[in-house]
Amino acid sequence: MKRFENKVALISGAAAGIGRATAERLASEGASVFIVDIELAGLEESAQRIAHAGGAVQHARCDVSDEQQIRDTVQRCVAHFGRLDALCNIAGVLLLEHFEKITAKEFRRVLDINLTGTFLMCQAAMPHLLASGGNIVNMSSTSALAGMPYGAAYGTSKGGVSALTRTLAVEYAKQGVRVNAINPGSIKTAMGSGDNLPENPDMKLVMRAMPLDRARDPEVIAAVVALLASDDGAHINGTEIRVDGGTLS
Repeated sequence: MKRFENKVALISGAAAGIGRATAERLASEGASVFIVDIELAGLEESAQRIAHAGGAVQHARCDVSDEQQIRDTVQRCVAHFGRLDALCNIAGVLLLEHFEKITAKEFRRVLDINLTGTFLMCQAAMPHLLASGGNIVNMSSTSALAGMPYGAAYGTSKGGVSALTRTLAVEYAKQGVRVNAINPGSIKTAMGSGDNLPENPDMKLVMRAMPLDRARDPEVIAAVVALLASDDGAHINGTEIRVDGGTLS
């Protein structure tokens, strides 16, 4: 399928994991992709992989908690490719910690990257998406839908992403811009590994977040991003798609 021919997608968090898988998937379907991340080495590897496969790609380091960097990045994308059709907000950080041990600084950092970063990317990209009749795919989480032990900061940030998604979908629907979100469950990424668990976790609580089948590769999320960002998702707006192997069922 070439659902993204003559389309341009801006993808954050593309140095690895879901962001990289999404960039590769959209590029394989014909999109010109502008990929960003704060981790430059991984970002350059992603760009090389896409270019080697024949995709059109440009990359730039961007800290999504920095408003000016975001605005500069969006302008660079449009200046290079001439338009913007899809914004995929995938950059994020995970903090798993006992609630009473989370510092205010740590809490603010998670919100700055996961929630405020998504807000700023949407705001900077919106004029260009209005011009193209484009769309936004935000990355929420199952932690936005149900309690996630040790995830007070993360779940709060993703709950905000979900609310922002619904608000923008309603506000811009009549102007031709769709906004949706995905709620991944257990996905095989560095961020989602067991290495991020806090000290002495209650494993019975942790097991509540385990999928009914098994953890999946990031490509399963990239496939859903491709659906939502393409014309196949033309009548999907303001929704969240849960991709969690039945965890919350």
